Amino acid sequence: MSHSAHSEGRTTLADYRSALTAPGSRGPVIASVLARLPIAMIGISALLYVQRETGSFAAAGLVSASSLAGVSVGAVVQGRLIDRFGPTRPLLVTAVLFALSMASLAVAIEAHAATFALVALAAATGLSEPMVGSASRALWTKLLPEGSARNAAFSYEAISMEVFFILGPGIAGLLITAPWPGTGMVAGALAMVTGAVLFALSPTVRAWGPAPKTNAPLLGALASPGMRTLALAALGFGVVIGFVEVAVPAAATESGHASLSGLLLSAWSLSSVAFGVAYSLHPWPRRLGLRLPVLLGGFGALVALLALPSTLWALALLMLLAGAMITPQSTTHSAAIEVVAPRGTAAEAFGWVLTAVTLGLAAGQSVSGYLVEHSGTAAAFLAAGVAGVVLAGVVWLLRDTVRATAPTALDPDLVAA
Repeated sequence: MSHSAHSEGRTTLADYRSALTAPGSRGPVIASVLARLPIAMIGISALLYVQRETGSFAAAGLVSASSLAGVSVGAVVQGRLIDRFGPTRPLLVTAVLFALSMASLAVAIEAHAATFALVALAAATGLSEPMVGSASRALWTKLLPEGSARNAAFSYEAISMEVFFILGPGIAGLLITAPWPGTGMVAGALAMVTGAVLFALSPTVRAWGPAPKTNAPLLGALASPGMRTLALAALGFGVVIGFVEVAVPAAATESGHASLSGLLLSAWSLSSVAFGVAYSLHPWPRRLGLRLPVLLGGFGALVALLALPSTLWALALLMLLAGAMITPQSTTHSAAIEVVAPRGTAAEAFGWVLTAVTLGLAAGQSVSGYLVEHSGTAAAFLAAGVAGVVLAGVVWLLRDTVRATAPTALDPDLVAA
């Protein structure tokens, strides 16, 4: 790859092939696909399941938000444990705890337990959700040297997640019509537990030994100012998506086509993957500190347009347009971690990004549920857009903090004007 291409963080299709065929990568890649595929499926299935049983989008939004809040804590804790001890033991323990908490949540929903009980159990499922994504991303730093192939591996992680967000909501929307509405939630949990166990026990992952003890700061990866700016950008990204994930099912229900909610949510992931691959070949803006606010601001502006349509077809078309901004943000977040995170904190740094996104999702879903019931779906879409643009402005003010904290293989032009 040319010097300029490398300095812009570009990748080629050959780099993707090199990464995915690297020695020792096949087993973990396949297992991580199984573990991560249900991420969106479980969340949407649980939201639709609770709404079906309680009749309230507000209650469903609170339960979903509670699960995401649990994930936000679990992601950082597990990330730090994975960096310290390797992935095998943390993932095996959390897989068992996750299976138990998901079974308890399903029983509670069936028993029509009080909302506060559902919220508490949902928090437990999120807290114990196996963080295969953090471990999978960090594993590439063990398998590949710094350079274009590793960059391609990180792009693959982000793009594959969008594929899962295409399939997950669609599957959830179909399975909510099954004889038992909890089918999607339980099937997703089984897939996640199975994938996490297979990933943890794969030879490559088991060879990842404990890291040497270091005097790491209390905040870990978040001690870096650039890491905090990245987390803020990820928070805004999650807030916007959280609003939409409640407003879209509500719009579908209002129109009398509730079963289309999952397919509608899949619509913007379709354009996200297609545009995301093209974007990884020619990212813009060149400087990461500018790329973060530009992409977030554009995303917020496009989501605000979702308040305009009066039909589901028009809504789906505008979601395709807004979705083009999703994967570029995910790949930019991943690229920025390599620049701003202190060395030896790869899994934890990704955990902080995931925490920021999930906290944003939780906040967006909670507020969106309230707005949908009291002001309508258009108000929720407009609020999402405003939140995205405002947070993008804050990230823009902090753009100069996105710089390397240690020597890196990336060209300085990528992080400095």
